[in-house]
Amino acid sequence: MGSAFTLPARLRWADRPTTTDQETGTGGFVPDIDTFTWQSWPGLAIAVAIALGIVIVVTGMLALVARIASRKWAGTYATFGPPRRRLRILLGLIGVWIAVALTLPEPDWRPAINQTFRILVILAAAWFITAVVQLFFDRVLRRYDITVDDNRVARRMQTQLRLISRVVVVIIGLLAIAAALLTFPGAQAAGASLLASAGLASVIAGLAAQSTLANVFAGMQLAFSDAIRLDDVVVVEGEFGRVEDITLTYVVVRIWDQRRLVLPSTYFTTTPFANWTRSASELMGTVELDVDWRIDVDAMRAELTRIVEASPLWDERVASIAVTSAIGGHVRVRPLVSARNSSDLWDLQILVREKLVDWVRREAPEALPTQRVELGEAAPVNTEDARGRARRGGPVAGEAPADGDESAS
Repeated sequence: MGSAFTLPARLRWADRPTTTDQETGTGGFVPDIDTFTWQSWPGLAIAVAIALGIVIVVTGMLALVARIASRKWAGTYATFGPPRRRLRILLGLIGVWIAVALTLPEPDWRPAINQTFRILVILAAAWFITAVVQLFFDRVLRRYDITVDDNRVARRMQTQLRLISRVVVVIIGLLAIAAALLTFPGAQAAGASLLASAGLASVIAGLAAQSTLANVFAGMQLAFSDAIRLDDVVVVEGEFGRVEDITLTYVVVRIWDQRRLVLPSTYFTTTPFANWTRSASELMGTVELDVDWRIDVDAMRAELTRIVEASPLWDERVASIAVTSAIGGHVRVRPLVSARNSSDLWDLQILVREKLVDWVRREAPEALPTQRVELGEAAPVNTEDARGRARRGGPVAGEAPADGDESAS
């Protein structure tokens, strides 16, 4: 009767510590959740997870709004892609920064981590703002279609708006870098003292004279002076091409054979060049042919009219033939045709040249280029001179001297 009583194994759960034991810490029981603190590594992980979850929910709602808007405005959802992704990164950085600032268990790390997140948020915000700016300009540029026939105004607006957007993006980038640098202690005072010094002013003046800034200013001058525009047809360096892109520092010209001619912006402000579409998109071009004097110009003119009337490339403005040269053994005829744009004009010139060459070969073979050579009779022999030379023993004019004969000195 004096031995201790032992509970069966099935009932040993009843031997657990009571609530009083938990409150007093006796019985070897682990403390409950009431002792949890956010400023710990588990708390930091939970806070970061909560922040990222909130960011995912918010960006998901924004994506849903964009998808609904795309049903009304076609293409809206696709165009919102870059800003949406950059906004997700920006909000994620802000959320993680707040979570870390509130729950970081190591106080000594906070200044460095806060400085890092401050710089990252500034750069991410600038990245997001540039996406919004580009989205805005892209929406505006869609109103100006340069594929239509009369696209002079559209090309001018495209050129200026593209350049303005690039300038705005550069300014945003510079401001973001400056703001990030000013977050460092003492950077603001150092920057103010540098700007106040005469040395920096001289450096800025020297940089302004460099070719890079000269090209930047030349690019802005080209865009706002309306000297050249996107899709203009120009002749530069002896090459016929179309302006494909105008940047702050260079201009890209697409040559007719698909090569790209990259020229600095200062080239167009210091070197003469031909702009075929400066005042209008319609163009005129010539085809030169050298034919024989027996060419029937009226018949060729009628054939040219028939060729252009059968071609959709002709804009029904100009189709004529002029004789521009009649020197030597050939006559130079110059058909003049017109088209709506440079691409149609190039194809029309090739078509006219091929058709007229074929017409001359088939219908006017007498007009094929011919080289004439006239063979005259031999010069008559002067008999008096021949008798005199015979008396002196010399050869008669037109005859070779006999062997052994020597001319008198």
